Amino acid sequence: MIPVLTLDGPSGVGKGTVASIIAQTLDWHLLDSGAIYRAFAIAVRNRNIKINDIDGLLRLAGELDLRFELAPNQQSLKVYLDNVEVSTELRTEKTAELASRLAMIGRLRKSLLIKQQKFKRPPGLVADGRDMGTVVFSDAPFKVFLTAGVEERAKRRLKQLQETGIAGNISHTLAEVQKRDERDASRQHSPLRPAKDALVIDTTNLSINEVIIKVMALVKA
Repeated sequence: MIPVLTLDGPSGVGKGTVASIIAQTLDWHLLDSGAIYRAFAIAVRNRNIKINDIDGLLRLAGELDLRFELAPNQQSLKVYLDNVEVSTELRTEKTAELASRLAMIGRLRKSLLIKQQKFKRPPGLVADGRDMGTVVFSDAPFKVFLTAGVEERAKRRLKQLQETGIAGNISHTLAEVQKRDERDASRQHSPLRPAKDALVIDTTNLSINEVIIKVMALVKA
């Protein structure tokens, strides 16, 4: 049995940072499912495929050349699409918006689901996303759902954008976060929600270290 830890939740709760640190601590593989959808969004845009061209989207999903690299002692993934690093482009609002719209397409989700499940390899996997514990790895022994207040998540998202040199303002970022929350929670396929057996952690007033301690306690137990 290959152990899997799922970390689900909306944007701005710290999933990516927590997942990276825990994966390195446990020496497990790491899956950032959001990066898969955002990289796919970049590929769709690069190839000028329309969002209503389902056959074209499915062909692209089958051909997607995507690679993740997590260097030792780093908290963020380097993502390569067609052997070109797209890590910075992945974090833009434009990419996130298109990725969120693509994620609502049921047939596409099924196609990318297979790619995600292939990340499950010994000695274990930390899977970060929105439906990891409810759909992709529903039989995972360790499930966590991270949440936080929407204003706090907007502040964190804006800070992340600014750190990568992308300009923004809090009112626009808050509106984008709220819009994506509504879309993720109301989509027909794999809506954002905690798995019934997930540990729910509110990170609003917690540091990354405090969240990691709680998650590691679940795994160690």
